[in-house]
Amino acid sequence: MNKGIFLAVMLLCVSPVFSRHVAGGELMYTYIGQGTPTSSGKPTANYRVSLRLFRDCASSGPRLEAEQVTVGVYANNVLVKSLPLSLQGTVDQISLNTANFPCLSGQISVCYQVALYTADVTLEVNEEGYTLARLGCCRVDRISNLAVASNVGSNYVTKIPGTTALSTGTNNSPQFLVKDTALVCANKSFTLNFGAVDSDEDVLIYSFCDAFAGNGSNNSQPTGNLITSPLPYLFPYSGSKPLGSQVSINPNTGIISGIAPPEGSYVVNVCIYESRNGKIISEHRKDFILKVQNCELIEADLPDKIIQCKDFLVHFENGSYASGITSYEWNMGDKAQTKFNTPTVDFTYSDTGRYLARLNITGPRGCLGVDSTLVLVYPGFVPGFSVRGNCYINPVFFTDKTTSRYGSVNFWKWNFGDDTTEADTAIIRNPNYNYAAPSNKSIRLVTGDNRGCIDSLDLVFPLADKPALQLPFKDTLICSIDTLRLSILNTGTYQWTPTTRMLNPNSDSPLVFPLKTTKYWITLTDNGCKNTDSVLVRVLDFITVDAGKDTTICTGDPVQINIQTEALNFLWKTSSGEIVAPVKNPIVQPQKTTQYFIQANLGKCEDKDTIQVKTVPYPISNAGMDTIVCFGEKIQLKGKFTGSRYLWSPSGTLSNPAILQPIAVTYTSTYYILSVSDTLGCKKIVSDTVLVTVALPVKAFAGNDTAILVNQPLQLSASGGNLYSWSPEFGLSNPSIANPIAMIQDPIDSIRYRVIVITQGGCSATDDIVVKIFNTGPDIFIPSAFTPNQDGLNDILKPFPVGIQQFLYFTVYNRWGQLMYTSKEINKGWDGNFAGLPQPSGTYVFSAEAIDYLGKRILKKGTTVLIR
Repeated sequence: MNKGIFLAVMLLCVSPVFSRHVAGGELMYTYIGQGTPTSSGKPTANYRVSLRLFRDCASSGPRLEAEQVTVGVYANNVLVKSLPLSLQGTVDQISLNTANFPCLSGQISVCYQVALYTADVTLEVNEEGYTLARLGCCRVDRISNLAVASNVGSNYVTKIPGTTALSTGTNNSPQFLVKDTALVCANKSFTLNFGAVDSDEDVLIYSFCDAFAGNGSNNSQPTGNLITSPLPYLFPYSGSKPLGSQVSINPNTGIISGIAPPEGSYVVNVCIYESRNGKIISEHRKDFILKVQNCELIEADLPDKIIQCKDFLVHFENGSYASGITSYEWNMGDKAQTKFNTPTVDFTYSDTGRYLARLNITGPRGCLGVDSTLVLVYPGFVPGFSVRGNCYINPVFFTDKTTSRYGSVNFWKWNFGDDTTEADTAIIRNPNYNYAAPSNKSIRLVTGDNRGCIDSLDLVFPLADKPALQLPFKDTLICSIDTLRLSILNTGTYQWTPTTRMLNPNSDSPLVFPLKTTKYWITLTDNGCKNTDSVLVRVLDFITVDAGKDTTICTGDPVQINIQTEALNFLWKTSSGEIVAPVKNPIVQPQKTTQYFIQANLGKCEDKDTIQVKTVPYPISNAGMDTIVCFGEKIQLKGKFTGSRYLWSPSGTLSNPAILQPIAVTYTSTYYILSVSDTLGCKKIVSDTVLVTVALPVKAFAGNDTAILVNQPLQLSASGGNLYSWSPEFGLSNPSIANPIAMIQDPIDSIRYRVIVITQGGCSATDDIVVKIFNTGPDIFIPSAFTPNQDGLNDILKPFPVGIQQFLYFTVYNRWGQLMYTSKEINKGWDGNFAGLPQPSGTYVFSAEAIDYLGKRILKKGTTVLIR
C-alpha cells in the first residue's frame, strides 16, 4: 500500500496543568555474567537492572534528575533485597515538530523527557526466580479510563525466571522499542508499533493486561511482601481493553490498532510473555499513558486489495474520515480511466479482471495524499457443500460443491464442529471425519479459488446415534382380500418380521396380504449402524360409509361434508354437475339444491351413500337512500325487506325500531341499520345501512337594531343563507334580497323587519331588526346622567347617534380635564371605572363627533352626572 503520508509515533504525555508528572515506565534487566558462588556453594548471577521513566515537559512536578528510584527484589513474593538505582547520563528531551506535517490538523503538543536509572545486582540462582518491582507515587492525575481521578500511583514490574521455568541458560528481559512520540487522534483509525526486541531471540507474545497501582502520596521503599494491585478501571475500559472494544493488540507483533477512544489520557499496559522451546519462561511489562488528542491526519488510505466475487459492483471508501479533506479524485483503473470526485464511489466494472484503482486527496496548506488498491473482479464464486453420514460410529463424509465461474477452487478450510477436540479441521476438498458422540454439529467451510475469491458457509448437521428410518407410513388399512406393498426409503440391508403371508421379506418393498391386523417390524442395517421401526397394518373384511344427514344452507355459501368411514379412496358425483375434489371431507358450494353421491373404497372393499344439500336464498334488506335533514327536524325512514323478521338500530332516536318506516329525530348525522332474518333455513342476518346527515343549524342574522331619520335611507344586510325574504315589505327596495334599502317617509316611531334565511339545502331560520325613526335632524343623543351600579339599567354612558353615517369618537373627562374614556365604536360606552377603579359620583364632561348621512359634521359637547 503506497501511502502519501505516514505518521505513527507513540505519545507518552500528560496535561501540563497537573503537578503529578510520571507518564509511564519500563523496568528491565540484562544478564551480565556469572557471579561468585555463595558461602554454601550455590551459584549466582549478575544482572544490570534499569528503569526508564517518562515525564511531561510542561509538568510542574519534580524533575527526573531528583527522582528517587529503589527497586524491590522478591522471591516467592517476599522481599529479599532493596536495590537503589542511579540516574545514568542526562535526561533526554523528545518532541515532535508538527509543522513538518502539513496534513495534520488540530492543536497538537508532543514533548516529554526520558531518564534511565541503573544498578547492578547479584542474585542467587533459585527455582522460583525473582520479581522486580518499583513502587512510585506520581502517575499523572485525571486519566480517562480510570474510575479514580487522582493519586493512583504506579508499580512497574518484570520477572527473572528460575530454574523451574528455565532449566538451562540465562535470560534477558525484552526491551520495548523506544518510538517515544506517537500521535493518536480521537475517534480516528490509528496504528502504533509497540513491538520489542529480545537479545535471546525468544518468541514474544503480546497482550493488554492490568496496570498496577502504587502509593499515590510518595515514592515508597519496597514493602516486605510483593503487592500488585490492579488500577481501578472505569467501565467499559479494563486492563484487557484499555482503549475500548475497538482497539486491539496483535499478539505476534505488538502492533496496537483500531479506532481511538474520545479525547483524553489513557493508561495502557502491555505484557510480553517470553516463549523458549515452546514453553513460557517469563513475563515482561511496560506501562504508559497514551494521550488521545483532538486532531485529524488527512491522508488517502485504501486497503491493499479489494476482491469482488459476487457481482461487478465495487464499493470504494477512503479509510481516513478527516474533515479537513478538501477534494477527492478517484481513478477506477478501467480502460476508460473512469474518474469520480466524491468521498465514496460505487462503481460497476464492465468486465472481469484485475484493476489498479487510485485515490488522490488534497487538504489545507498544500496537503496531498495518494494511495492505490488492487481490485479483483471475478463474480460467480458460490460456496457450497453437502454432508453424508448415517450414525456417529461411522465416518461422516463431506463433499465440496463450491463453484467458481472464472477460477478454480483451490482452498478449503473445514471445521467439523466437534466440541470435544480442537483437531476437528481439514484442508482437503472432500474430507471425512469420525465423531465421538452424536449431537447437532455446526460445520463451517471456508473456501477460495485461484482468483483470490474467498467465502464461507455454515451448516448444522444432526448426527444421530443410529440411522434415521424413512417410512412412507406407520399405520394403514387394507381390505382382507387385498395385497399391500410395504416400503422403506433408506439404503442398506433389511429384515422384516413376521414373514407370514409376506413376499420378499429381505427387500425394501415386500408384499403382505394378512388375514388379520398385524404389526410388521423392520430392522435396517447400514454399514454397521442399526435401527428398528414398525408399521401397523389393520385388516377389515368390509367398510361402511355414512355421508351424514341432509342439510340446508344459504345459497352460495360453502359447506364441508363430513363423512364417517374407514375407506381411503373417494369418488364424488352430484345431481347438479358440480365438480367435487376426491377427498374424504370436501368443501362444496352449491348454487341450488344438490344431491351428493359418495363411492368410498378400501382396496376392493366398497360402500356408497347420498346426502342432499338444500339451498335457501339470503333474506333481503333495503334501508333506503341516504338523505339530509335540517337541524331539529324529523324524518321518516323508508325500509323494505324480504324475510320474516326485521329490526332498526340504533333505536334511541327512532319512534319505533320494530316498524319499517319509523320517525327519526336526531341532532347528529347517524347511520341507521335495518337487519333482516329468515326462518326458511338461511339463518344468517342481512343488514343494510342508510345515512341520515343532519345539516348544521342555520345562523340567520338581520343586523343590529338601529335608528334613522324620516326619509333617511337605511342599508339592511342579512346573512346566513342563500335565499332571503323580508317582511313587512313597507319601505323596502326589494324584500327578496339579503341587502335591501329601507326608507321610511311617514313619521312613525319604529318598525320591526323580519327576514327568513334559507340555505342551499332548503333549511331555514328567522331573525328580526328594530329600526327606530326620528322626525328630527341628524343628531347624537347622550344621556344627562347614568347609574353604574350593575343593576342592568342605565349602567353604561354611551352615545345614541341618529342619521349618522360615520361615527368619529366619544370621549369623557373628569372635572380636572383627565381623560376617563374614549372610543370610536357606536355601541360602546363608559362604565364609570378608570384604571380598574370606580370613579366617584359627580359631573363629567363629554364630547362626541360624527358625520351625518348627508355628509355634514356634527359636534356634540356637554356634561353628564355619574350617580352612585
